[in-house]
Amino acid sequence: MITVAEAAGRQVIFDPAVIKADFPILNRKINGKKLAYLDNAATTQKPLAVIEAIKQYYTKHNANVHRGLHTLAEEATEAYEESRRRVAQFIGGVRPDEVIFTRGATEAINLVAYSWGRANIGKGDRIVLTHMEHHSNLVPWIVLAKEQGAEIEYIPITDDGYLILDRIRDIITPNTKLVALTHMSNVLGTINPVDKIIDIAHEAGAVVLVDAAQSIPHMPVDVTAMQADFVAFSAHKMLGPTGIGILYGRRALLSDMEPFNYGGEMIGEVRYDHVSWAELPHKFEGGTPNIAGAVGFSPALEYLSALGMNNIRDHERKLTQYAIDKLSRLNSITIFGPLDVDNRGGAVTFLDKDVHPHDMAQFLDTHGVAVRAGHHCAQPLHLRLGVNSTLRASFYVYNTESDVDQLINAIKEARRYFGHE
Repeated sequence: MITVAEAAGRQVIFDPAVIKADFPILNRKINGKKLAYLDNAATTQKPLAVIEAIKQYYTKHNANVHRGLHTLAEEATEAYEESRRRVAQFIGGVRPDEVIFTRGATEAINLVAYSWGRANIGKGDRIVLTHMEHHSNLVPWIVLAKEQGAEIEYIPITDDGYLILDRIRDIITPNTKLVALTHMSNVLGTINPVDKIIDIAHEAGAVVLVDAAQSIPHMPVDVTAMQADFVAFSAHKMLGPTGIGILYGRRALLSDMEPFNYGGEMIGEVRYDHVSWAELPHKFEGGTPNIAGAVGFSPALEYLSALGMNNIRDHERKLTQYAIDKLSRLNSITIFGPLDVDNRGGAVTFLDKDVHPHDMAQFLDTHGVAVRAGHHCAQPLHLRLGVNSTLRASFYVYNTESDVDQLINAIKEARRYFGHE
């Protein structure tokens, strides 16, 4: 078993079969079958190091942060801020005060829409999105555009899941105030050329928000090199706890923004007739934060760093190729998104021509295989693809070719069960 303590300071041999031992839930039998957990784009499982950190926090250090002067309060505050420093280092060595703890990527995007968007986007301004965004990076901007009288323009996609960039300079114009796009599609798996798009957006004077919820867990991402203005992602999709996420923002932008939540600990001074705000990052963290979530996120990042993000990317590239090859041999299966694994991540979305995705997902569960069925919070994208719902198998550090084989065999069994073989 690889523990964070054992891995710290030395090179780790990346062996998913060994890594599995660090995840107790993967020992479960589901309907009497070995669990093949392939729903990692929805949320990942948690290693012992994360589970133990949360347990230790509640059994030994539980107190509120940035309030008390007693020992427990100081220990909790130090653990909370240590997690912030680790996040800052993990995403490219940014300043810790540019890292805002949120409830998740969704709240991070809403924070930007509410705080920055209402102050900087007005009637006739343009917001540029893409046709592959999921709801969290669509709904806040649609609502904002309606409220402010702005227009939304979309970068379209090809039938095989790439952004069409031929007309991008016609889409990102001088009246574009914001470009918000996913780094890696949660449906198509496509890795978008965000660096190129950011350059064009900045030339036009636009600010760029990158939804990195599906990329930062799976590949090296340096937000400074990327030159994104805002980056949003969630802890639970990278081995960490649910209910906590990150908004990275350039300090100059964050400094000019009004707070999102008003209340305790985000203030500088309060009188009966006026109030001033705390310094970054605290002015955006009103109320008691998810302290245990932050404490649990830190060892998750340590674990991923010990494994190596390049190793994780290489592992998922090979496993995705294996899955695409196996699925492609099934004549009934259509795969959506790029087939070139150098341009995509490990979320593989597909459809059986005869068995409804929900029926297939339930049948796969009887064989211990956990996948997602539906529109994956990307309903407009599914309409663009000409389908209502699909199946999605998504991989992470602990998945093996054996998990893919279990999926393939269960699909074959499902087709026999539903009378199509």
